[in-house]
Amino acid sequence: MTSRLLKTPEQRDEWVALLQSRKLPMTVTAISGRNRTNEQNRLQRKWVGEVSEQRGDITAEEARGYSKLHFGVPILRNEDEEFVAVYDRIIRPLPYEDKLSLMQVPIDLPVTSRMNTGQKKRYLDAMFAHWTAQGVVLTMPEDCA
Repeated sequence: MTSRLLKTPEQRDEWVALLQSRKLPMTVTAISGRNRTNEQNRLQRKWVGEVSEQRGDITAEEARGYSKLHFGVPILRNEDEEFVAVYDRIIRPLPYEDKLSLMQVPIDLPVTSRMNTGQKKRYLDAMFAHWTAQGVVLTMPEDCA
């Protein structure tokens, strides 16, 4: 599988040329936006650490799993047909505790890793709203302050 982030018209033209050089049949998927950023990933990790530290009754991994299940899964179920088909068939019927376990290490079901930057922003916004409503003070990145 070949995947590329295209930022310029020239890069798009190169991608079209690559596709034209390939034999048919082939399957092509184009997704608007770009994958989540390293900055978004670092912020998520920082926040789950702050949740764990301030609450004291939940580990960072548990906060991450909770957030993936409660905020990430709904985003992907609304926007990712491949995800919803598998999630609804295999995971949705499971008991809540099993779903929560699947979101965490060692299984660590891919949720946020499937997101583009817009989805990850909505995910982080939902995390922020939930955990701050619980009294957790989360660090705001400089570009959001």
